[in-house]
Amino acid sequence: MNLLGYLRQFFDDPSYRSGYDGIWTRMLEHCEYSLIALVIAAAIALPLSILSGHSGRGDGAISIVAVIGRAMPSLGLLVLLAVELQISLTVTMIPLVLLGIPPILLYTHAGIRAVDPAAVDAARGLGMTPWQTIRQVEIPAALPLILAGLRGAAVQIVATATLAAVVSFGGLGRYIIDGLYQFDYKQVVGGAVLVALLSLATLLVFWILDRLLVSPGLRAR
Repeated sequence: MNLLGYLRQFFDDPSYRSGYDGIWTRMLEHCEYSLIALVIAAAIALPLSILSGHSGRGDGAISIVAVIGRAMPSLGLLVLLAVELQISLTVTMIPLVLLGIPPILLYTHAGIRAVDPAAVDAARGLGMTPWQTIRQVEIPAALPLILAGLRGAAVQIVATATLAAVVSFGGLGRYIIDGLYQFDYKQVVGGAVLVALLSLATLLVFWILDRLLVSPGLRAR
């Protein structure tokens, strides 16, 4: 049977339309894990990268963190933490958070560093404090790159949150893991397609945020 046949079987199966194993239940679980991880990653990475970009320091450290983060084996780390610390939602969040931090750090730092120095000097000349300069000048000017970092982190987290099923949590990865274990390939195909659709929906959300929050002049530039 081809992929379309498996996909049709998956969506036609009434057992996936409601209840604990229903598509919407799994989708909400997946979104919950992803959103928690993204919020934590942003809470850690945004202040650090904004301060480093504002001070003009930390270029090398930011680059090293980005390289290490991209090379991190998420599945291996998740299994190791589950063995050492026992299975818990916190353990599941750690690899997702670590995966989300590097793009936010890299893009936000680069965005703040790229702000026109003349605009920053003008803000200081008007008597703005460092925090006012960051909030009213640097962050608005760097917002396209800040959103790009958040978007990259969000898509990576959504795609990788399927690993939660490896350590007995829910989400769309449950279909993939259970399907492989049971040789039920309609579950595998259905779960993979749903993860891909959720990733595309994440891109759409950030495209809308970009249109709403970034001024047309910055978008064009």
